[in-house]
Amino acid sequence: MEKKVLESLQRRCARAEYCSSDIYRKALKAMDGDAEAAARITASLVKDRFVDDLRYASAFAREKASLQGWGAVKIRFMLRGKGIDEATVGRALEEIDPAKASAKLEKVVREKNRTLEGDPQRKLKLIKFALGRGYSYDEVEKALRTLEESS
Repeated sequence: MEKKVLESLQRRCARAEYCSSDIYRKALKAMDGDAEAAARITASLVKDRFVDDLRYASAFAREKASLQGWGAVKIRFMLRGKGIDEATVGRALEEIDPAKASAKLEKVVREKNRTLEGDPQRKLKLIKFALGRGYSYDEVEKALRTLEESS
């Protein structure tokens, strides 16, 4: 049964990136709670490079920063929640282009600003929105200055 689960997870990992904690959970479920077998399967997948936490974290960080417009704070939080160590998370965040991240922040703030036309609490709501996206206060403040200068 262990070999069958391993082969199934190898096929799954060949199609998409997974972190070791996600694969361990999938193996644990497939092995009906046998933690030792799930650990062996996960170790085998990591050894054979089907699973690589740095590769997963880098892809996750790039995707969330460029497509969803998430900031480094939120990405770090989500990756740490997946059990990825801080050093790996730091290396993955280095792959995010700061200029592109800044441009994405300005774009999402501009779009949100349009929905808040005439709202007396517009600036507060924009700050809360951008902070919720995972950007630092300094980044948010800079984006709001750019928005006000362009208006």
